[in-house]
Amino acid sequence: MNLLSVENISKRFGERVLFEGVSFGLDQGQKMALVAKNGEGKTTLLELLSKEQSPDGGAVTWRNGVSIGFLNQKDEFDPDLALKQLFYQADSDISKVIEEYHQAMQDANNQDRLQRALNKMDSAKAWDYEAKIEKLLSVFEMGDVSLDQKVGTLSGGQKKRLSLIKILLDEPDFFILDEPTNHLDIPMIEWLEEYFSQENITLFMVTHDRYFLNQVCNQIIELDQGQAYKYDGGYEYFLEKKALREETQAAEVAKAKNLYRKEVEWMRRMPKARGTKAKSRIDQFYDTEKKAKQKQKEDKLQLSIKSERLGGKIIELHHLRKSYGEIKIVDDFSYTFKKGDRIGIAGKNGVGKTTFLNLILGKEDVDGGKVVHGETVQFGYYTQKGIELKGDKRIIEVVKEIAEVIPLEKGRKITASQLLERFLFPPKQQYTYVSKLSGGERKRLYLLTILMSNPNFLILDEPTNDLDIKTIGVLENFLSDFQGCLMVVSHDRAFMDRVTDHIFHFKGDGLIKDFPGTYSALIEKNKKEAVTEKASKPAKEEGKDKPKQDNQAEKLGYMERREFNKLEKEIEKLEQKKEELTASLSDSKLDSDELLSRSEELGQLVEVIETKTARWMELADRA
Repeated sequence: MNLLSVENISKRFGERVLFEGVSFGLDQGQKMALVAKNGEGKTTLLELLSKEQSPDGGAVTWRNGVSIGFLNQKDEFDPDLALKQLFYQADSDISKVIEEYHQAMQDANNQDRLQRALNKMDSAKAWDYEAKIEKLLSVFEMGDVSLDQKVGTLSGGQKKRLSLIKILLDEPDFFILDEPTNHLDIPMIEWLEEYFSQENITLFMVTHDRYFLNQVCNQIIELDQGQAYKYDGGYEYFLEKKALREETQAAEVAKAKNLYRKEVEWMRRMPKARGTKAKSRIDQFYDTEKKAKQKQKEDKLQLSIKSERLGGKIIELHHLRKSYGEIKIVDDFSYTFKKGDRIGIAGKNGVGKTTFLNLILGKEDVDGGKVVHGETVQFGYYTQKGIELKGDKRIIEVVKEIAEVIPLEKGRKITASQLLERFLFPPKQQYTYVSKLSGGERKRLYLLTILMSNPNFLILDEPTNDLDIKTIGVLENFLSDFQGCLMVVSHDRAFMDRVTDHIFHFKGDGLIKDFPGTYSALIEKNKKEAVTEKASKPAKEEGKDKPKQDNQAEKLGYMERREFNKLEKEIEKLEQKKEELTASLSDSKLDSDELLSRSEELGQLVEVIETKTARWMELADRA
């Protein structure tokens, strides 16, 4: 069943043609990835499909009744909105049923209203919706976030994951995804791979994660110099067929050039009286001219900037310690960097990877131990946030503010304009304002400013986010030849496997292990350890199922589940306090007033424990 048809669409901005004549279609269950260089219109094409923009020509046609979910990089929610409001604000039937149920729970004395709400919840299978919220919050490591919490209190990464959770909850017929794996760690990415690989899910996406693309997509469409090329297969198949296409095109252009030279001579000699045959040949001449003047040489990003010589002493970490309150980031970690070190940094989000980089750079103070820098170390630090590139400046001005002449290897020098050309910013584009650049082009310009400082110790924090696959490949080649030291934080498995040879694995609670192998090998090792650990645990005895009394006894809402888990912890703490208070009453040093005060406190504490225990038992029976 066809869900989407795209026929000969085109889009231009001013004189610049992004693409034209783009056609493709998607049936239910098909999964297509869009591949293109930064600035060639990937995001624009996604916005055309999602109806946020209209094409200049052609048509985008959706099957009647198809629901579309669009995950973009610009999603913003009202910061004053509570998560609960966000999840239930949709006008869908299921949201109305759940809202009615929550209102009925507030009016518990009206049993008829509550029963009607419970029946509707059962009929609409709304209990699954609440369970799904709980599951997705857990999968994306937001299980500790309260549903009453405001969106504005979340971190940047949590907000991005919230956008993903929202679209997964909506379960649209068709997913349009712009870089879905950004800000996710490996377990989350693997969960997404499994989810989107389901047969009934249809999607169209942009991603720089080649492993993710290969696992999920069965079709690829490439935008290249304004034209679209479709491939039926995964990423490896795409690379093979793309190389074959470029080889064929090069041969066709060479043939057209030879023919063009002959036809130019004919055009010069041709008499003014032109018959029908002559006019036909003239038309063919212009077609040949167009093909002969096609760009044969593909732009190549060149990274050959000189790096300073690195001395014998680089960086030494001696018994490093860093904590924030009770949260340990680094606990007694030591390491001596050697020439040519290529270290990946891996671990879940929030374990302190970026903090660790800042400790090495001296941007944050250590709590214990010390960081010793060698005299010749010249850092180049590429951060997730990047630098503030002023939108009212032109690209050439940004570079010239750093240096007008840049030293290369072997004593050579180039101008700022020549360097920009090497970074795929042609002369015409160099006078474009920064505000007009795509997200990936901004990242490429930022990378250029980092390398202009001639670093010999590169630290890259999520460098592949927003870069296109081609630029990532070129960056990999550059880093493979880079003579200095390298540290990389990234969730891009293919990138990490290519550029690093051992991994600092942040296991949590300040523990860092140096793993001698690739990122993929570390992931497999962790999986095997998890399976072994699970198998070694004694199986829990299964209790007999209690008979179900009625619909209300069978179900716990999301908020009640949270209350149930919270009560368990609270009762445990209160019981501990009760034991301490009871023991203190036997202290002979207490005077009569203090003894009376503690006895009253103990009595109040017992009442609180009894009340909470009764509520816990009520929820336990229903759970």
